[in-house]
Amino acid sequence: MLTLFFVDDLPTKVGQSYVFKNDDANHAIRVLRMSAGDIFMLSDGNGAWSEVKAFAIKKKSMEVEVIASGFQEALATTITVVQALPKSDRAKEAIELLTEAGVDRIVPWAAARSIGKSSDKFAVAAREASKQSRRLRIPETTDVATTEQICEAIKLSDLAIAFDESSTIKLSDCISSHNVAHLLIIIGPEGGITPTELEAFSQAGAKIALMGRPILRSAHAGIAAVAAVSALLKVW
Repeated sequence: MLTLFFVDDLPTKVGQSYVFKNDDANHAIRVLRMSAGDIFMLSDGNGAWSEVKAFAIKKKSMEVEVIASGFQEALATTITVVQALPKSDRAKEAIELLTEAGVDRIVPWAAARSIGKSSDKFAVAAREASKQSRRLRIPETTDVATTEQICEAIKLSDLAIAFDESSTIKLSDCISSHNVAHLLIIIGPEGGITPTELEAFSQAGAKIALMGRPILRSAHAGIAAVAAVSALLKVW
């Protein structure tokens, strides 16, 4: 698979010449040692892509020619994951894993038992993970949300599932229809979601489910939840 980079001013006309000169270009030149004749992908991060061929390499930029272009449509189901804030190193890992899982939107949550803090580096982590996983759509990372805001998001979703080890309901029993346009998944902190928070989510319309017998770290639970729900909804 071709290496992927992101640009703000994506060239899309076949035969068009383009000067690739952002931080990604610098990485391609200095780290990946790309040379004239190499073929790779450029994307705007919103689904549009172009396959390009390098023909002139300079110190901090390269000239490329567009040899193909297209657009990747979004999937029918939009996936939002509410992630309780873990410690800083775990937070970055959570963002990376959720991006690799194909999530469309990541909402950091200031849960009662959260021990981490928000960071302006979340968007950077999502962008870098998108390149690594060759996804053409960079997920949105929002500002930190409160429990009240999460409850409002639950009401707007077609299906909302909060995962908690206290539940006795299997995830498979929470899926009654494959017709889900807006999916919301809620992942709690290491200390768990409080009874008050669970009650608020339930009252707003969320289903409370058990992921399985092994209890995963908060930063790892999201990718497992997305994988399981995506399979059950036939998104995958």
